[in-house]
Amino acid sequence: MKPARLAVLAIALAAGGAAALLMSGEDKPVVQPAAIVPPPAVPVTDVLVAAAELPMGQNIQAPDLRWQPWPNDALTPGYITRTTSPKGMEEIAGSIARSGFLAGEPIRPQKLARSDGGFMAAILPSGMRAVAITIDTRGSSTAGGFILPNDHVDIIRTYRDEEASRASSDVQVSETLLQDVRVLAIGQIVQEKNGNNVVTGETATLALTPAQAELVTLAQKAGQLSLSLRSLVDSGRSTDPTLETRPESALTVVRFGVAKQQSRR
Repeated sequence: MKPARLAVLAIALAAGGAAALLMSGEDKPVVQPAAIVPPPAVPVTDVLVAAAELPMGQNIQAPDLRWQPWPNDALTPGYITRTTSPKGMEEIAGSIARSGFLAGEPIRPQKLARSDGGFMAAILPSGMRAVAITIDTRGSSTAGGFILPNDHVDIIRTYRDEEASRASSDVQVSETLLQDVRVLAIGQIVQEKNGNNVVTGETATLALTPAQAELVTLAQKAGQLSLSLRSLVDSGRSTDPTLETRPESALTVVRFGVAKQQSRR
């Protein structure tokens, strides 16, 4: 083979090798990731909420409130919205919290009171009267001191039976005056604070009807009143099941330190 042809063949082989080498180092095509479709926006409405924890009795001012976006699906008719009440913050300022609010909890008018008087008058239910009775600070007449505001109690009256005492020795009588009475305050404390489970004071303020207020006031003048703590399960029931087995209008008579049930004469 002629030298010229050999040279041409060598050049062709070299060019082919170079082309193959270049093709082997070519970058692979980049696969583009699938586009991420954002979820549809949830329609929201600004709702008036507590900016911080508001305890019962708090005089609410504008800094205690803020507007917070709230999903429309979670709105209830009791919420105050910027759409229906654009001046809701100014309108609520000056109200008293009848019960506590957590931070971020929607403000509801049902839990507020407008009053130019005292706090107790604002939180007292309609038709009820607040009556204070004297209690033993050592807890002997208040379930050992474990009765807290908003607990429910029975009121027990203890007094000396003058007629029976003339015929015998000193006779002490006890009777349950009222059942399922709500305690509004112990002393001047109207709610449990800092997880305390004992509240002390010299008075207990009770929520009573006008007729009950008269009965308790008279009973306190003629004897000693004690509070019997009710179970949370029994709160809200007008009748204590443990009293259903007792004779109607029964009394507990104490003679020589021994208690005995008997009917009223």
